[in-house]
Amino acid sequence: MDVMNAFNKLDKTFKVLVIALIVLVVLVPIGLIASGTAFGEWGPDELQQAVGYVPVGLQQMTGIWSAPLDGYDLPGDHSTIPTQTPGYYVSAIVGVLVVGLIAYGLGKVIIKRND
Repeated sequence: MDVMNAFNKLDKTFKVLVIALIVLVVLVPIGLIASGTAFGEWGPDELQQAVGYVPVGLQQMTGIWSAPLDGYDLPGDHSTIPTQTPGYYVSAIVGVLVVGLIAYGLGKVIIKRND
């Protein structure tokens, strides 16, 4: 079965969701031309500068987690926008897949619990 036949068998609402996710993934590299930092992705230093306060819990948790693709970039030297774009796409696709699998798993658990 090819991709289009599989896509045509999907529920209309699910089709809209899939198309919206594809559009968002395609638009991801727009972040490369934005100035400043992304909303909510501040480290303690940036938060201190922006609001003048760093919560104690955030300060204590600094350094516990490091992103697999730091700065949404693949390993190596990528100083131009065209060389940074693949890392953004990989990050977006991995993020969509991880969140989708978690949502799918939770949905299965909830459905099983209600039956």
